[in-house]
Amino acid sequence: MGTTKEGWARPTSMALPSTARASMALPSTAQASMIRRRLIAVCAVFATTLFCVALSFGQKFREYPGWEYENFPLPQDYRVPGEWTFARLMYPSVRFSERPYTPYWQQGGTNWTIDYPRSDRHLSEAVRRLTRIQARSVEQPINLDEGDDVYNWPWLYGVEVGHWDLTDQQAAKMRDFLLRGGFFMCDDFHGTHEWNVFIASMNRVFPDRPIVDIDNKDPIFHTIFDLDDRYQVPGEQYLYPPFHMWEHDGYEARWRGIYDGKGRLMVAICHNMDLGDSWEHADNPRYPERFSALGIRIGINYITYAMTH
Repeated sequence: MGTTKEGWARPTSMALPSTARASMALPSTAQASMIRRRLIAVCAVFATTLFCVALSFGQKFREYPGWEYENFPLPQDYRVPGEWTFARLMYPSVRFSERPYTPYWQQGGTNWTIDYPRSDRHLSEAVRRLTRIQARSVEQPINLDEGDDVYNWPWLYGVEVGHWDLTDQQAAKMRDFLLRGGFFMCDDFHGTHEWNVFIASMNRVFPDRPIVDIDNKDPIFHTIFDLDDRYQVPGEQYLYPPFHMWEHDGYEARWRGIYDGKGRLMVAICHNMDLGDSWEHADNPRYPERFSALGIRIGINYITYAMTH
């Protein structure tokens, strides 16, 4: 064995003893499988840790007066975090809305609070019962003007978007949120006029991306439940004469969306239907079960898609 100029020993031969060569042999198939499982377990723990750290930076739970509900009972475990939370978009309303206009949308009691919080908590309970997703029992209202908070809630829901009026700053924040991997589901707007109001703000979010019909073969309709046979889900008006399925001139349910450059659905548009009411009235014996059953399955598919794509 010689030495280098730096003084450390250098072997005169690179040959290894047979025992050393044996210890360096490639692992067997079983050993390789075990290593992969351990790596997956370590990665899962690491990812969960990162998620919990990220969650801790989000806004704390908060409540606002709703259009229909105030002082709705809180679940006993409302402080317990989850890996998924029903995030509800707060937004300013257009002035023509049939509901009294107020510029103080940040204080609740406007269009964004329709069905809130009963609808949100019913869907969260269904997610707990029908999946292994650890859902938080209460919702989280999200204001796009509050810094980077929206990035802590990757699934976002907007109700009555036929009445929203996003500012340019809010539209830019929504666009960035979606292009970074966020998912937006919007629901409960009906007919031609409300569609045009919706488009006015959505075109500020994505002026360069088309709105298209979602194909039945799209994974979003098959993540948990196969939803090839969908039908229009009416709102609470169905319970009263003249028992219409539709509102305004929204006679046909439309399932539309906006995709990113890689084919991921970023925006799921539920036009001429009221899935929010189907969640809200899931415990109402007068509201037909088949509507809540489909509405909940759609919601769960959309949530699962958002968490896996």
